[in-house]
Amino acid sequence: MEALRVAIVAGEASGDALGGALIAALRERVGRDGPAGVPAAIEFRGVAGPAMRAAGCEALADAHELAVMGLIEPLRHLPRLARLRARLLRQLSAWRPHVFIGVDAPAFNLGLAGRLRSRGIFTVQYVSPQIWAWRQGRVHRIARCCDLVLCLLPFEPAFYARHAVRAEFVGHPLADQVPLTPDRAAARSALGLPAAGTVLALLPGSRVTEVQRLSAPFIATAVRLARRHPDLRIVAPMANSAVRVEFARALAAAAGAGPLPVQILDGQARGALTAADVALVASGTATLEALLCRCPMVVAYRVSALTARLVRGLRLVRLTRFSLPNLLAGEPLAPEFFQEAAVPDNLCPAVESLLADGARREQLQHSFRAIHETLRAGGAMRAAQAVLALIGQRDAQGG
Repeated sequence: MEALRVAIVAGEASGDALGGALIAALRERVGRDGPAGVPAAIEFRGVAGPAMRAAGCEALADAHELAVMGLIEPLRHLPRLARLRARLLRQLSAWRPHVFIGVDAPAFNLGLAGRLRSRGIFTVQYVSPQIWAWRQGRVHRIARCCDLVLCLLPFEPAFYARHAVRAEFVGHPLADQVPLTPDRAAARSALGLPAAGTVLALLPGSRVTEVQRLSAPFIATAVRLARRHPDLRIVAPMANSAVRVEFARALAAAAGAGPLPVQILDGQARGALTAADVALVASGTATLEALLCRCPMVVAYRVSALTARLVRGLRLVRLTRFSLPNLLAGEPLAPEFFQEAAVPDNLCPAVESLLADGARREQLQHSFRAIHETLRAGGAMRAAQAVLALIGQRDAQGG
């Protein structure tokens, strides 16, 4: 029996996690549907991080090579990324996969998908770009490059339907991984935090550039709060060693402003968010994780000054809200502060208001649970089923 060949390209840690879960689900689904007692063979090659490698993907390059962001920042990486994409195109074209799956990283993956699709290979984009929020014209490129878009958010397929693009909501894998009823007491115990104390979590981002821009205002905010609330405990989970170095540098630079009793963690974001009363979070996947952990939050984000000017000057953004909890709810569940508004004078009162208002925190936790239940739609397994259904189309048509 011929092995099913799946090319899969993921960028950075979040894409690697999604890719690893999808690979495992595809293995399970293909094995289940194969001949009795003999799992059907399936092979994976592409751009992979540790999760995808552990799931059995042959890495042609490492996922961290695609970890670039913004409008301006990626420009200096263009020659390197163009060489990588050309190499992958040659390798994957020679391998002839049955399907190509681009996990997030649309700036890189859509170009690769379009070229592979022109060679008769099915193409899937797993994680929709936020085209419903900004640069909506990109939907036409997606239509040219992709046979299927797998959406993590329930409102996204309707946007694609208006543009005749095949899209399916598969749920967010994080929603399946996080229990519907988080155990705060257990999380605090695991981190050595007091059962009844007040805990603030700081999550300044998973990329070095994010942490460079947000660490200083986050730390200054925490210093102010610690002065007013001497019993406040602060935890700061770091996504990787590189961002930990940047955060430690910012802590050292702020030492003159006063002591900060912060417990820096390697990873453990989910435990920290479950343990915390309130979180100060960089906009991104961490805001969704905070929601799933039932942690009320204040959200901030900063980009380069040039990127901010372009976004505003060209009116690229179509939404008044930018954090995932607010987009999913359709209402402002979390205070948001962008660019020059992300300063301690704004962040400190917003965090303090949540710390002081237990009723508001309880109300937010109820809203977060309702969203959590909506996002629990099967995640990786549903995505695997959609991919296999797409591949099965060709067999059904005799292709």
